[in-house]
Amino acid sequence: MKMITRRGIFLWILCILFLGGLVFMTVSLINNGDVWVMKNYNGHVYNEGKLIAAGAIKDRDDVVLAETKDGERVYNMSKKTRMATLHTVGDMNGFISTGVQSVFESELVGYNVMFGIYEIEKSGSGNDMKLTIDSKINEIAYDALDGRKGTIAVVNYKTGEIICMVSTPTYDVNNVPKDINTSSQYEGAYMNRFLTGLYTPGSTFKLVTTICALENFGSEILDRSFTCNKILDVDGIKEDQIICNARHGKLTFEQALAKSCNSAFGELAIELGPEKLKATAEKLGLTSSVSVSGKISSERGRFFLEKGDADTTVGWTGVGQGDTLVNPASMLRLMCAIANDGKAVSLNIVDDLSNKAGKALGISFKADETQFISTETASTVKELMRNNVMEQYGDSSYKGLNLCAKSGTAEIDDVDAHNTAWFVGFMDDSEHPYAFVVVAEQGNSGSKTAGPMANRVLQAIVEQDNN
Repeated sequence: MKMITRRGIFLWILCILFLGGLVFMTVSLINNGDVWVMKNYNGHVYNEGKLIAAGAIKDRDDVVLAETKDGERVYNMSKKTRMATLHTVGDMNGFISTGVQSVFESELVGYNVMFGIYEIEKSGSGNDMKLTIDSKINEIAYDALDGRKGTIAVVNYKTGEIICMVSTPTYDVNNVPKDINTSSQYEGAYMNRFLTGLYTPGSTFKLVTTICALENFGSEILDRSFTCNKILDVDGIKEDQIICNARHGKLTFEQALAKSCNSAFGELAIELGPEKLKATAEKLGLTSSVSVSGKISSERGRFFLEKGDADTTVGWTGVGQGDTLVNPASMLRLMCAIANDGKAVSLNIVDDLSNKAGKALGISFKADETQFISTETASTVKELMRNNVMEQYGDSSYKGLNLCAKSGTAEIDDVDAHNTAWFVGFMDDSEHPYAFVVVAEQGNSGSKTAGPMANRVLQAIVEQDNN
């Protein structure tokens, strides 16, 4: 009798272990199945480490950017299209880790827990993905950069849809340069500078100092005047002086921002102090990652000010020439917030996902809004940015765009040609709600180099919208 009891207990233990193992395997399959399938030794999906079985990737107008044909991954027939959309689409080897082809590979392959990779075995490729970008606009942005390293991106600040996302240097995925890993011409070619680049912000950071001043001093700051003698003597030490780009004389706050006066904003930054500036930079998302479609993450910015830092360090930081590093995607998200009554929208690049039968599969990404600044502050900064264009950059240079903008020229060394040129802003237009960021390395001047690039791309978008 005791023997039977022991055997019964042993069988129960075996049953429990079997069921536990079954549960473990099921949970592992659910959680890790897509990872196992996407290993590059899976011959159904890869060939010699190259992705071959994903579905088509299309732009917003159904232009095919990449697809699988006869067991081979092929790209758009136009070389310019391939180069202009490379960092959005990605490459076959996965070197461009932020490309949709890498980030959404399991969705494109069509793996699911119930049927595995049945669609691949049945049709030779997986699900099709439609993006929010416009390949033609990307080509125009690529041309506008004119061989410079940098990035141009445009987003609908109401919906978060990315219309344009170009990074250079780029290359033709059908003809990868043999010296891509050794030539300075292709330095950072695998990197999407919009998502992973970090740059000294130059005078675009004066918008952050402006927001900090408005939120700490109130609207009274708008009535304040400054006197610029070209040099702001911080502590009597020549090496600590903050040098302005001109001798502006007496300025209102509005004029100080339009003329990008280092003296005025250095003085203001010192008055605000490092803790307030740091709190504002963090609140505006400049030190946090930007999520695109819930799966692609940008690089975090760097802000080094701390309590007790020297006034000259604080002053230079407030004008955007300190050790601060900003990611272009973070700056674009801030532009969206200013344009959108203080609310920053989630950025998205995936419009739709469907199987080969054309059935919409839906996407898990859910857009939301985050209140970065008050509606009142956003409205004031918008007016100031609009004044920048009308009084400083010239409204006629951006005809019909109703542009609100701020330029930046980040001084990298003593050679002007080495400067990083920034131009950021948005169109204050309900029919064309677009925010933008342009960064051009070795671009000399923000308004003179990056500004025309932004104009060229935005004019093309408006023209296309109106047709």
